[in-house]
Amino acid sequence: MTTLYIRYPAKASIEHGAAQSCPFALVGDGGNLLQQGAAALGNLADLVASARRVVLLLAASDVTLLRVKVPPLSAARLKAALPNLVEEQVLGDPADCVLAAAPAADNSGMRTVAVVQRAWLEVLVKALLAQGAHSVSALPAQLCLPFQPGSVSAALNPGDKGLELTLRQSQYEGLGLALGAEPQDALHTLRALAGDAPVSLYLAPAMHAAWQPLLAAPELAGIALLEDHWAHWVAAAKTAAPDLAQGLGAASASARQWQRWRWPLRLAVLALLVNVVGLNAEWLRLRREADGVKQAMLQTFKAAYPKETVILDPAAQMRKNIAAARVDGGAAAPDEFLALCAAFGEAAAGLAGKDFVASLDYREHALQVKVKPNTVDGAALAQLKAALATRQLELSEAAPGTWQIRLGGGRKS
Repeated sequence: MTTLYIRYPAKASIEHGAAQSCPFALVGDGGNLLQQGAAALGNLADLVASARRVVLLLAASDVTLLRVKVPPLSAARLKAALPNLVEEQVLGDPADCVLAAAPAADNSGMRTVAVVQRAWLEVLVKALLAQGAHSVSALPAQLCLPFQPGSVSAALNPGDKGLELTLRQSQYEGLGLALGAEPQDALHTLRALAGDAPVSLYLAPAMHAAWQPLLAAPELAGIALLEDHWAHWVAAAKTAAPDLAQGLGAASASARQWQRWRWPLRLAVLALLVNVVGLNAEWLRLRREADGVKQAMLQTFKAAYPKETVILDPAAQMRKNIAAARVDGGAAAPDEFLALCAAFGEAAAGLAGKDFVASLDYREHALQVKVKPNTVDGAALAQLKAALATRQLELSEAAPGTWQIRLGGGRKS
């Protein structure tokens, strides 16, 4: 997985409305630099689409950092209150700007609020999303410089019209200016903005030879030249805040992520709809078949018993009537007392000791047999159960010394 970092030049340094050259770096998850260079934003489609995340470093002169007294509010309420909190410090309508608050640095209630032109940022973010970006972050470049308490970090980068100054004064404070191309004037401006604090100035290695002699002037004391490279920009950007892309709403990368799932979700919904329709059609078919079977049973019952007026369950009532007819014809039901006793007697005839029955009782279509203590062992009981099973009877021990004998599977008529 990789992250693509892009430093977009300041609007004031661009001659024809779009930057012709944007420094970029492709970095692996371990922080290793895989590729770097400079190209127009529209020519980075392959890198943008292949990267897991795109981090856009906005020129410091295009992002204003304001220090605002903020009451204790939740994140959602703070986002809604930001336009009113910065209204007096912003020229124009706050609705035309993207506002993002940095985390609180202390307990004073003061927060840094980053402000950038909404229409301009939307164009940049949408351009990246159109090239296949999976996730886009937009960070103020001044907060992506290395910072050491008690000192000031700065970078001077050449642009189309001169030099871009990026200055970081504290954890959440910094600024940027578009300067002319004269090195001496740029250094004096930097010294004036930094005050008496020591300055770490990052320059491209090719600029060191021309700039180093200029620092010999007494008024420029305290400025140390360092090589500008992607390593320190990447390291600082990993913890930089706030992310201005989060304030774009529908133009954010999350909306793009949902669009990628649009067709799969449509296909899933279509498949679900087809299955639901199929299941309902099958249920209706089975319901019609069940109604047909029930109606046929009802007609058969009425034909056999035309005098029956209340018919709740034709099958159960048919079994009951058949059993009653058998009894009336002199046939004994298999779960009657005499039938169960006869079957039990036949099964028990094969046991060695036959004098083991203490009493017989009949209740709920089952024969209750109380056995004399210590008269039937386990082998004899197993033999009796097997003999009863051949007669479709089941033997269970309802209580110690008491057997219950009934038709297999419960009562049968």
